[in-house]
Amino acid sequence: MSEARTHMRREVEEIPVAAARFLEGARDRVGAAAAAMRKADPRLLVTVARGSSDHAATYLKYAVELAAGIPVASVGPSVASIYGRRLRLEGAACIGISQSGQSPDIVEMMRSAREGGALAVAITNDAASPMAAACDHALPLMAGPERSVAATKTFVASVLAALALVAEWLEDAGLRAAVAALPGQFEQALACDWTPLADRLVRAHSAYVLGRGPGFAIASEMALKFKETCSVHAESYSAAEVLHGPSAIVQAQFPVLALGVADAALPQVIATAERLAGQGADVFLTAPGAGPGVRALPAIAGVHALTAPLVLAVTFYGFVEALARRRGFNPDTPPNLRKVTATV
Repeated sequence: MSEARTHMRREVEEIPVAAARFLEGARDRVGAAAAAMRKADPRLLVTVARGSSDHAATYLKYAVELAAGIPVASVGPSVASIYGRRLRLEGAACIGISQSGQSPDIVEMMRSAREGGALAVAITNDAASPMAAACDHALPLMAGPERSVAATKTFVASVLAALALVAEWLEDAGLRAAVAALPGQFEQALACDWTPLADRLVRAHSAYVLGRGPGFAIASEMALKFKETCSVHAESYSAAEVLHGPSAIVQAQFPVLALGVADAALPQVIATAERLAGQGADVFLTAPGAGPGVRALPAIAGVHALTAPLVLAVTFYGFVEALARRRGFNPDTPPNLRKVTATV
């Protein structure tokens, strides 16, 4: 397609400004929701989301479990909307994530969770949405209109909101500082050049995306975007889980993108990358230190372990938008998809 700037490209480039706007504009709302969570002192968190928002919820899961030591479970919205079952959630917190805040099943599950005793918090780009109205607290993303079907700035803002909430809830000074640094790091991430990966994938049909911890959430989001924008059948796996069967189909020149950040899981991610390269795969890793056969992709250094995968997502969004155009697709209008998907 032509080199005209797509909505997706413009929205990816808006991410740093949108992130700074949220951190400034939603400070009081984040503080109020965090205070409510400290008062509730939940021993369990549940999340409600679909699509890219569910990947944001998976990111939240790892952040909470690693930072707070509290288990987080994803709840199927159909439990309330289709099956009419109210869950017993006394003493729990329920976090709903939805860009539009309009999908009936998400709204009904959040309403049911609140009625079942949970402290309900909505993360949404529409503070006046039905989901926001169904909850005790709402964190408006303030990302502005998103015209591309593929969510980018609203996904990043959703994870940012979740991390900001966790930092304030736990009164974690290190995570607070890491969250505050994100707008600048997002700006740097947009300049990272992943052209070698694009050159490999311009004619690819399939790929694996691997990660661990919060990086697995971003791997899942990347795999979805490969499908949505590039018509590449990408699958996401934990860098451990891929060895329990899926690696059997990894043979000569099979493309693999492995997400490595400077955390406790990095040695294992590197080991998996090296093993798959040894099977003949074309492996790309977002960290240095791997052996021969693994190509390193540039990434911003010195980022907090809980926020580093989100910074990688910003680089990826710029990369995948350009890859889609190289493959002849318009990333703004994926076939058979629309911006707001209303499910029950």
